[in-house]
Amino acid sequence: MRNRDWYTSLVSGLLFPLQERLKDHSTVSVRKALEASQWWNRERLEELQLLKLGHLLAEAEVHVPYYRRIFAEVGFKAAEVSSLADLARLPLLDKPAIRANTEALKSQKARSLCSFNTGGSSGEPLTFYIGKERVSHDVAAKWRATRWWNVDIGDPEVVVWGSPIELGAQDRLRMLRDRLLRTRLFPAFEMSEQKLDRFLDELRAVPPRMFFGYPSALSHIARHAQARGQRMDDLGIKVAFVTSERLYDEQRQQINKTFGCPVANGYGGRDAGFIAHECPDGGMHITAEDIIVEVVDPQGIPLPFGEAGEIVVTHLSTGEFPFIRYRTGDIGILDDGVCRCGRGLPLLREIQGRSTDFVVAQDGTVMHGLALIYILRELPQISHFKITQESLNLIHVWVVSGAKLDREITAKIEEEFKARLGQSVDVLIEEMPEIPAEKSGKFRYVVSKIATT
Repeated sequence: MRNRDWYTSLVSGLLFPLQERLKDHSTVSVRKALEASQWWNRERLEELQLLKLGHLLAEAEVHVPYYRRIFAEVGFKAAEVSSLADLARLPLLDKPAIRANTEALKSQKARSLCSFNTGGSSGEPLTFYIGKERVSHDVAAKWRATRWWNVDIGDPEVVVWGSPIELGAQDRLRMLRDRLLRTRLFPAFEMSEQKLDRFLDELRAVPPRMFFGYPSALSHIARHAQARGQRMDDLGIKVAFVTSERLYDEQRQQINKTFGCPVANGYGGRDAGFIAHECPDGGMHITAEDIIVEVVDPQGIPLPFGEAGEIVVTHLSTGEFPFIRYRTGDIGILDDGVCRCGRGLPLLREIQGRSTDFVVAQDGTVMHGLALIYILRELPQISHFKITQESLNLIHVWVVSGAKLDREITAKIEEEFKARLGQSVDVLIEEMPEIPAEKSGKFRYVVSKIATT
């Protein structure tokens, strides 16, 4: 770590640990353990995973009604687990199963569970519970990854995040905490030109050392600064952490160029946990001490390294409300290589996006939404867009342009979409003054309402 200023040292060494201790969280000790284990080799990390998995399954078998029933139905016994591969004998856990069995998924030993929810891409909320052990481990994993980039808790930070509900819940205690931690929160769903101008002014008045937010939001701010001719690469920002959406190459390049800092991709969620994070050498490291990642085919069978499939996670610190073989809905590829940084943590080679980021042609061909995104990105007349595949026969395209698109441009869009999806597909193009983000503040370029898995 660099030589930190005295205030950052005070926050990371005293104030934040004190907060975590008052919450009865073991975050500090967990982070220190993670910073040691990240240098272990793959075999030693897998031994740790197997040990923790055996404990999680044994506890679930005895104390969690849902898994007591599931284990009995499939003839599974925790005591017989001898390798990580045995995990594949269990069925996958998905959001409908959690909704139908929320109470039965609570451990009978659980104490002080907190309720959380996610809106989900479908808009149907998922409610689940998290105990103090899991909170401690997820926060510790994020803290460890933050420190990879030579920044720390207590360094000035700007967070571009959140739904109106989350931001409305900012009570005085939380505002005081953010002030002490030198964290400023900006709403990702309020992106009018006037507010963006004010945001840029505030960034220059009090520059942060790090950003945290959705890649779509940070790249949008970067494009606005560029359009205004306002230089932002002299603020001293050291890193932009992005998460919760797919990070596209052009977003990374835009943020990097405008703010003069590297972009660190993070992967995870409230439900699945802190799954993986990018290091300065470019490796997407899985939090292997707490999370087992499988990439599976549509039948739930694990795929070998290098093959794309759905990412399924088992969170080893969720004994009070177990997430065992939980379907993320994301498509990715595991890598059997080793990062140049020397960490033994396993790697995700690619995170291709959600299964709903893939579109389906009329002949059944499944392709990533990038096949359509690139058509629109090559048109200088279009500044923003969103694509929704309503059905095999209808695709809806919303676009924002400086001037009304002429027939030649719209015909080109229709022609290229039809070439990929089928000649009889209806392509509905609608021009709008702006395309709003979702209620969460996130933005998705492509949404398919057709199941692809």
